[in-house]
Amino acid sequence: METVLLIISICLIIIVLLQSGKAEGASQIFSGGNSDLFSQRKERGTELAISRITMCLGLAFFLICLVASFL
Repeated sequence: METVLLIISICLIIIVLLQSGKAEGASQIFSGGNSDLFSQRKERGTELAISRITMCLGLAFFLICLVASFL
């Protein structure tokens, strides 16, 4: 159980580091910029796959931690 949790956590760290930054709006809060160029952009291709893998790994990590805490 702990080995699987370790593997999932390492994979989760790697896949999160591969994601592109989606916080363009956070920097505009302080600078006052109003660029709507990337606000309605949809994820496609590898970006969508990485996002879905991240969601699945995060869910698996959460469930394994929850099960391990009850055992």
